Amino acid sequence: MAASLLSLFRPNLTSRKMTVKPLAVLKKSRKTRIPYELKRGQNRLFHQLPSGLNMEVIEQKGIETHAGDIADFIQKKLKLPPVLLGHSFGGLIIQYFIANIRNKQLIEMKKLCPYPDLAGAVLVCCVPPSGNSGLVWRYLFSKPIAALKVTRSLAAKAFQTDLSLCKETFFTSTMEDHLVMRYQELMRESSRMPLFDLRKLNASLPVPSVPKSSMEVLVVGASDDFIVDAEGLDETGRFYGVSPICVEGVAHDMMLDCSWEKGAKVILSWLNALSR
Repeated sequence: MAASLLSLFRPNLTSRKMTVKPLAVLKKSRKTRIPYELKRGQNRLFHQLPSGLNMEVIEQKGIETHAGDIADFIQKKLKLPPVLLGHSFGGLIIQYFIANIRNKQLIEMKKLCPYPDLAGAVLVCCVPPSGNSGLVWRYLFSKPIAALKVTRSLAAKAFQTDLSLCKETFFTSTMEDHLVMRYQELMRESSRMPLFDLRKLNASLPVPSVPKSSMEVLVVGASDDFIVDAEGLDETGRFYGVSPICVEGVAHDMMLDCSWEKGAKVILSWLNALSR
């Protein structure tokens, strides 16, 4: 669930439309520059212009860059098309990857290597293609108390210190406290390094439409999900033209829940059918 708690945004610098302007400085010598202190998730890039001036750019990562990192890993490390599995906001990155596998216009415009083909994709309790804004508004009007709890838990990161709120946000009520405490500590550590700025994320949404292909997609949700509601699950299923599967008795972090086997069996069954 670390991906859904992340709060930095870094657009691809090759993109024509940038939602966040990078900091850029022109200078003759690096020796005379005043160093800019990098924030978490930022990188410092140097480029020499034809005039001989050096340009320094501070960039931040975005959904497109994360998808590109996955494509680069697949191309360099794998010989066969893999099945990608994404959870929560990780599922949103996988959706962007899927949308750009055969997007020749994007590839040519940005001079990117083609995204490698996939054998399939599994989206688990993932943010729908339109983003999380619809979820937020539905909760505000239909479940205002739940909306306040989610906001306090995620935006204010109260899940890091409030055990009962952490359990309610990510796990089922039958989860034993000592297990919740174990995962709470792990999430607290992992969420120190943000990947997205959720306030900027909507600028790159909705996910581009998916071209017709033979790639199989499994959409899985959880009956006790405190973050992604049934309508959000259905939206993702409709987007890919599949019937989503809602696993009973598990919560948002189903792979960590005390009944994690329920979700694992659904995914395993789908993978076995895929390989036939």
